[in-house]
Amino acid sequence: VQLQASGGGLVQAGGSLRLSCAASGSIFTFNVMGWYRQAPGKQRELVAVRTSVGITTYGDSVKGRFTISRDNAKNTATLQMNNLKPEDTAVYYCSLGMRGNTYWGQGTQVTVSS
Repeated sequence: VQLQASGGGLVQAGGSLRLSCAASGSIFTFNVMGWYRQAPGKQRELVAVRTSVGITTYGDSVKGRFTISRDNAKNTATLQMNNLKPEDTAVYYCSLGMRGNTYWGQGTQVTVSS
C-alpha cells in the first residue's frame, strides 16, 4: 500500500488550503482514511478521518473549519482547511487504516503565518 499526498504550503491566517491523498495497492473495501498532524515538539494528533462507509471524526481543534471528503472508487481523500490559524502549522500525514494496520504517507508541511 502506498499513499501519495499533495497540497500544503504557506498561507496567512484566515486563509485556506487543500490537501489530497491517493492510496494505491491492495485496498480493502472497509477502511479508514484521513489525516493526522505533528507540530514541532508535540505528539502526532488526529485531524480528520473518514471511513469508507461515511463515518467521520474530527479533532476538536479543527471542528467547523476543516472538512474531509473521500472518493471510495478512486481511493482518495481530500482535506479542505478553512480559516487556518497559526496553531494549525504542522506536518500533515495522510493515513490509511485497514484490518488492524495503519499505513502512512509522506508528510506535507502546512505553515500558517500570523
